[in-house]
This record gives sequence, structure tokens and C-alpha cells, in this order.
Amino acid sequence: MKRNPIVLGTALLFIVVIACSSDNDTTMDDEGIDLTDDDGFTGEVTLSAAFAEFDEDETDIYLDGSNVVIETTGFPNHSTVYWGEDHPLYQEEPGVALTPSIIPNFDGSATLTVPAHPELAARSTSTSLGAIGIAVSGAAIFNDQEGNGPLDGAAASLDYTGGHIGPSVYHYHLEPTAWSEDDDELIGILADGFFIYGRKCNATGDYPTDLDASGGHTTTTQHSDEALYHYHIENELYLNAYYILFPGDYQGTPYAIN
Repeated sequence: MKRNPIVLGTALLFIVVIACSSDNDTTMDDEGIDLTDDDGFTGEVTLSAAFAEFDEDETDIYLDGSNVVIETTGFPNHSTVYWGEDHPLYQEEPGVALTPSIIPNFDGSATLTVPAHPELAARSTSTSLGAIGIAVSGAAIFNDQEGNGPLDGAAASLDYTGGHIGPSVYHYHLEPTAWSEDDDELIGILADGFFIYGRKCNATGDYPTDLDASGGHTTTTQHSDEALYHYHIENELYLNAYYILFPGDYQGTPYAIN
């Protein structure tokens, strides 16, 4: 049977248009699985190597589609006076003005779900009271406020690693010297999905000089050969003795920690 060349040509053109449209909207792997996530990231969705730094006894971290889920006990994996005298991780700190509670008396468990490949937002977002991130130790990260006022009013209650309990969860306000002090160690992840590191930059081995208003920049890290956005602890003395962990705004879209 003789085919109509006009009809055949139209059909082929339709197929080509559909194929090109699909290539523009999605990326498929060798098995035909769509690798384009909800935020427009094109590529294989994988866990960052940085998550290997998180304590496995205190955190459970896994992929859920294009998101990464961080579940934590909320307990720190290091010594502190806030464990209480009967705990094996108790450390005597006579100079600390203890808050009323101790760690074993509360449930600090929490979950944070963020994109596996976060993107910078069009505008920054202020942090709020309560947890703004999860540290590699399993405990919470807070900002530079305490209650409705500045942190200096509660500074006397902070332990050697910049943490305390208030109102019912152990958390850090300052550089956590239990595992990071004037270095490039991974501190944790903030609620917008970006990691935060110590005061030094792994890419240069020195203090970064190109940070934005939130203490962030885009460089390689010890966990990625690709230049990725991340934060650093502010390298400015607070009360002539400490370093605030994160006094800035989120540069990505923050997600709930609950």
C-alpha cells in the first residue's frame, strides 16, 4: 500500500517534538527512571558524603525520593555537665550555672526533611527561636538568641562546648569545642539543607574571606570536589571568649524541625 508522504512526515515531526520536549523537562537514567527532582535538580539523587560524619548512634539519615531525612535522638554524643552525675558521659564543670534540667529527663528527638540538593533562595529568611539545625553529635543547633533576648544573659549556663538545656532540649549556641575548635570540621546541617563548617575553609586551609552576610560561600569542601554553598561559624569573638555558631539568616528555604 502506498503511504501518504505528508501524513508520514507529520507523524515523524510529532514524535521528534515529543522526544525533545521530554529531554528538556526530565533526565532519565539507563533504566528509564526520571532523575529530575522537585527543585529542578538534574542528575542522580545521592546522599552527600558529609552525612557520614553524623553519629550513627544518635542519627538515622536516608533518602526519601529527592529529599534527605535526618532523624535524631537529640542527645549529644559527648561529655557535658548536663548529663547529670549518674551518667557515664557526665563531666564536672563547677563554673557552669546549670539550668534546672538534665539531658536524660527529656525527649529531644526530632526530624528534619530537606532537599538532597538544596538551592539558594531568592531572598534570605530570619532564623527563629528553637532548633535551626542538627549537629553531627545528634544535638540541636540554635541561633544567637536566648528566649526573647541576647545570648549574653544565658552565657553563664553554657558548658565547655557552648551548649546547655533550655527550655527542654540540649543545644549549641557557640562553636562546639567538643569536636571543632578553630578548624574546618563539619558542625552539622541547618534547616535550609546547607551544611555548616568550622571557622576555617577546607579549600584554602585558612579563614574564608569571601563570606556573605550569613557566613556562607560556594567552594569545595572535604566532602565534595564540586563547589557547593555552605556556611561557616562566625570568626568574630563574642564576649571576648567565644564564637557564635550561626548569627545569620538562612540563605535557602528553611524547613521545619519537629
